[in-house]
Amino acid sequence: MASPRHRVLLVDDQSLIGKMVAKLLAGSDDVALEFRQDAASALAAAEAFRPTVILQDLVMPDVEGLEMVHRFRDLPATADVPVIVLSALAEPQTKAELLAGGAADYLVKLPDAVELVARIRIHSEAHHRLVERNAAFAALEKSHADLARERERSERLLLSILPQAIAERLKDSPGTIAEGFPEATVLFADLAGFTTFSRTADPRGLVEMLDAVFSEFDRLAIAASIEKIKTIGDAYMAVSGLPEPRPDHAIAAARLALGMRDAFATLARDRGLPLELRIGIHSGPVVAGVIGRHKFSYDLWGDTVNLASRMESHGAPGMIHVSAATRALLGERFRFEPRGEVAVKGSGPMETFFLLGPA
Repeated sequence: MASPRHRVLLVDDQSLIGKMVAKLLAGSDDVALEFRQDAASALAAAEAFRPTVILQDLVMPDVEGLEMVHRFRDLPATADVPVIVLSALAEPQTKAELLAGGAADYLVKLPDAVELVARIRIHSEAHHRLVERNAAFAALEKSHADLARERERSERLLLSILPQAIAERLKDSPGTIAEGFPEATVLFADLAGFTTFSRTADPRGLVEMLDAVFSEFDRLAIAASIEKIKTIGDAYMAVSGLPEPRPDHAIAAARLALGMRDAFATLARDRGLPLELRIGIHSGPVVAGVIGRHKFSYDLWGDTVNLASRMESHGAPGMIHVSAATRALLGERFRFEPRGEVAVKGSGPMETFFLLGPA
């Protein structure tokens, strides 16, 4: 059986009033009554009874009527429950003070049964609507909060794949994104000896090692404001000078390469890895853009990318191999070791250098 929709908490120090109100409400099946004769038990009963309307005597032996209204307002269970004050006299000034202090209504006791039930139902329905509205607002706020968290999560995932500037453009205009950059520096890094090492390494340990290496490279790239493009197996690719052009793109890439070399040397020593890092760098024009629809990828194309890859593959373990183009941009800020001409696949003989460190 469904519980009565209107739950009335009656607070009056006279037991006779309790009996009379119960009699007035006896014919209303949708009204339940809870009677208390003192403030303390009334407040305690409110927690369990959860009234939708409170009928409260104006004059109580232990508390004044307005103070009792304030106590109900301070109690979470009754903070929004309408309070109808009952009084033996119609006192306009007292009535005004009670209404200003938070009471919802004022009745001279005892009212006619029809009027009492009507007032109870009106105020109780108003309370039900308030509760429903508050629940709807709370659900809406939760929905907004959930949506904001999901949007933040999606944006974090997008930024883990794409540079921030590209991600913002993709959100605003989801069409093809492709740009040509006349000046950029591309860096490739590879773990020399990895193929042999991977044949006998524990799979979990192998992945954990690569994660540690590439996470450190990511940290260095972020600190240098250089974009990581991707990892391919044990190779790491990054570019300096896009998507936001910068005049010091070669210098920034050289500093990143030196940081990666030193960081990997420390990690390899601490872990006892029989590996060395080989890095190649070349500077020149590139084309950059986003490909894919279900899995986005920001990638680079052009001879500069190919030559940077050749600098890495034609380099030496533990060394940073740079092209003459990159060497010219770096000037005298760094120390170099000339390597002479190297036969580069697809480009023929090229003069290259090993980057040793700052000048």
